[in-house]
Amino acid sequence: MKFFLLTAIIITCIISASSCYYDKEDLLYGGSNTGPCTDSVGTVSYVQKVVPMLQQYCYSCHTGSFPSGNAVMGNYAADKAMAQNGKLYGTINHMTGFSAMPKGMPKMSNCQIATIKKWIDTGMLNN
Repeated sequence: MKFFLLTAIIITCIISASSCYYDKEDLLYGGSNTGPCTDSVGTVSYVQKVVPMLQQYCYSCHTGSFPSGNAVMGNYAADKAMAQNGKLYGTINHMTGFSAMPKGMPKMSNCQIATIKKWIDTGMLNN
């Protein structure tokens, strides 16, 4: 009887463990990593496009009196400085040598990263 109970427990554990796998969110839910990225075409508006993304992914940790990692963001001058020194793009794109951001959250979509890259490449205008 103990043998059958132990066998049933082992089989249940194997079935449970095999049902766990790594999902790719963008493939399952049709995330913004698919399809054309229209936000990164033309001039990218700092106020309309970049700030909302930075508010969503960055400002909660990188503003205030004690910003995480001493990386201050939250206004145009600070955001531009992060972009100019390469840290903004390196961290959001999870490049080697940079701390992958945002910590504890999913990586920004390819379209969002491309939009910020376009803003950087076109001179980081305060528009």
